[in-house]
Order: sequence, then C-alpha cells, then structure tokens
Amino acid sequence: MSTYVDPEIGAALVAAAEAAQGVTLPERDDPLGLRELTNQTLVGVLGALPPTPDVSTTTFTATADDGTTIPSRWYARADSAPGSAVVYVHGGGMICGSVELYEPLVQHYVQLTGVPMLSVDYRLAPEVHDSTPATDSFAALQLLYKEADNLGVDRSRIALMGDSGGGGIAASTAILARDNGIEVAKQILVYPMLDDRNTEPDPILAPTALWSYDNNYTAWHALLGDTIGGATVSPLAAAARLVDFSNLAPAYIEVGELDIFRDESLRYAQQLATAGVSCEFHLYPGAPHGYDWLGVQTAIGTRVMTDRIRVLKSL
Repeated sequence: MSTYVDPEIGAALVAAAEAAQGVTLPERDDPLGLRELTNQTLVGVLGALPPTPDVSTTTFTATADDGTTIPSRWYARADSAPGSAVVYVHGGGMICGSVELYEPLVQHYVQLTGVPMLSVDYRLAPEVHDSTPATDSFAALQLLYKEADNLGVDRSRIALMGDSGGGGIAASTAILARDNGIEVAKQILVYPMLDDRNTEPDPILAPTALWSYDNNYTAWHALLGDTIGGATVSPLAAAARLVDFSNLAPAYIEVGELDIFRDESLRYAQQLATAGVSCEFHLYPGAPHGYDWLGVQTAIGTRVMTDRIRVLKSL
C-alpha cells in the first residue's frame, strides 16, 4: 500500500524538489554544512511572509547560568493589551536558525494575535552541548518574569512556544520551569524534536522526510556527542528522556503524519495525558515535517495557522 501524501502538500514537495536540483546536500555528521543549507532555506521561506508594520521590536539581554549574555527580542503591537506573552524558541534542529532569521515568523504571529513575544537567541550546537539551549531559553523566561510589570505582562499568562528543534527546547524549558517553581501557562510545541534515539530510518517515513534521519543524527550528535542514545542523556537536552511528567504546563502539540518526529510527539502527548497534564494534540494526515512552510495557502497550512492563533489568543 502506498503512503498517503496530502495532494496540495505533494504538489509543493514536487516544486521544492525541482527548485533544489543541483543543491549539494551536506554529509552525515556535518552540522556546519547542515546549518548553512538550512539557514539558506529559512531566509527564502520565512522572508516570503507578509510585512508587519504594526509590530515594534525592543532588544533585551538575558543572563545564562554560566554568566553568558543571551540576546532576546521583544515583539509587540502598539495596541497589544496588557496580559499574556510568549517566549518563542526558534527552530533549526538545535544547530541552526536565529532570532534574526525567525523575525518574520514571530512578527507574523504577533501581528495576527496581538500577543507579544520574546524571541530568544539561544546558543547552538556544536558550539555548546547538552542542556545549554534549554538553560539559555530558561534565562529568557526568567527575564520575562523579571520585566513583566514593565511590559504589562501577567506572569500567570506566560507561555513557551517553539517549532522543530525549538519545540524540543521549549519542552525542556517547561521542565526546568516546573522544577524551579516558575508557572508556565502553556507549552506550544510545533512538530517538536524530542528524542535523540530517533536515528534509525523508518522505511515508510524516510522517503518523504524533509528533515531526514541523517539530519537528525547530525543534529543530536552535535549537541550530545558520544552520549547520543545512551542512558545518561538528560531530559533538559532531549525532553523525551523525562520520567516524571506530573505538574508540567498544559500542552498543545502538532505534528505531521509523515514527520520523523511523529512517534515521539505521540508518545510525549500520551505521557503528558497519563500524568494528568492537559494536552491538545493534532496529527495532520499526509503531511511531512515543515508542512506549514510547504504551503501557507494549502488547507493544512490554513488549518494549522488557525489553530495556533486560537491557542495564542486563549492565553
């Protein structure tokens, strides 16, 4: 039986494949090569989003637990009412992406919802390792708590949000928040990268994997080194390693049916629910990783944006 691919997504995949002809893919375990290629893709995809003239930007600096300064950008509409806010953790497999590259997307969310966001420029692997991306993001969360009164933010209405590698980091940051007694209103995880053990190709998923198993190994190995897949990996680096899911923030999780992150996202949602944590979960049929980037105007693209806007406005 052939694998079902959403027809609109399938057409976008064909167009993307044609556009990528002649592009040299990086070798397995070449994180800097993968970073360069992925960042080029992000420029094209996110740069195509419409302008957001009503969104202003302010720069803040958080301080990580090792004393390193972590740049963060605050995005808000002039008419944003006091209340909720989001710490946004950009995607990129924990090895690429940046606040600058993700600025069009974060501004887009703020423009559509009126909910301000603090986007964190966490440090990337392979320059840093293990839980550093999560502790950097936690520093941004602490900064938002500190500045909440000045920014008109209700501390009980602060959420964490991230996509792909940023979704995994957001999940680990939610764990840090729970363990340190900081309330998080919701963790919004968009096709999150959660499990370092997911490196063996699934024959059904591999052919349509826009983020491949080789990419996944490259990224996790850059972050974890030789501990990848081993018993010592912390949930602050790979959230799927968590044992105790109790008292975590309520979650919204979405993933595509053809994404290599599908099963780990399903398991994470189930473990949250089993622990009594409220979790809204969406599995999009016939959709690979990054389905929203493949076609904003597709039915799936419209649906996911509607869901995300609804969740953000509900904070």
